[in-house]
Amino acid sequence: MRPTLSADGIPIAYRAEGAGEPAVVFVHCWCGNQGFWEGAVAALKSRHRVVTLDLAGHGASGRGRARYTVEAFAQDVKAVVERLGLTQVILVGHSMGGPVTLETARLMPDRVAKLIPIDTFHDVEEVWPAERHAAFLKPFEENFRVAIRTFVPQLMPPGTDRAVVKRVVDAMAACDPAMGVSAMRALMDYPEAERIATLKIPIHAISGDLFPTDLAANRRHAPQFDVTVMQGTGHFPMWEHPAPFEAALAGAVEEGTGPR
Repeated sequence: MRPTLSADGIPIAYRAEGAGEPAVVFVHCWCGNQGFWEGAVAALKSRHRVVTLDLAGHGASGRGRARYTVEAFAQDVKAVVERLGLTQVILVGHSMGGPVTLETARLMPDRVAKLIPIDTFHDVEEVWPAERHAAFLKPFEENFRVAIRTFVPQLMPPGTDRAVVKRVVDAMAACDPAMGVSAMRALMDYPEAERIATLKIPIHAISGDLFPTDLAANRRHAPQFDVTVMQGTGHFPMWEHPAPFEAALAGAVEEGTGPR
């Protein structure tokens, strides 16, 4: 499909398969791409219109933003939803994709029916002090690809299949360093608690247990927040344990949608 243009004119690559409402729109993680969702797309496309996209600066989408922010990424998703004429959508967002889908729902309240965050929103009340932000970003600013290869394996449990670790690391290390640093800086500044409190739609997260979810903290801001926890799983459940993840995702998608 030909790319569509985001609000600032950046071309956004996307794919759409299958049929059926609500449509399911997948938003990848920081330094990821739409290929992260291959198994999930295959599992859902027989019952739903399924859409994946590359956020600006990622994959096959365009580059050139002065700053890569959560709000600008949400405009990328909005552009694809509007291009396809989708009227009822469920947004699935992994890691950084969680805040991006949250912001998209704020942009399109009449179209977004549900959020399914994937290993994100572990504690919307957590706020890092500026010095911790700076310390975290420093290795990425100095040598982005080395930092990725050090950082990303820590997001998966010890004993994770080496081929899975390599696949994730190689994909993320290929991302543009300037975009990566800009997007991470914006992500760390994103006010999760404030923004999630504005939503009334269902939110059903699917998370690993490597980074626990503080359900009580999240529900103080979004009482409708729920979570399915996958045991023995880290930050990339779609690749670490694809079959259980796809089953949990299908359950979260179908929940509350009525008989088909």
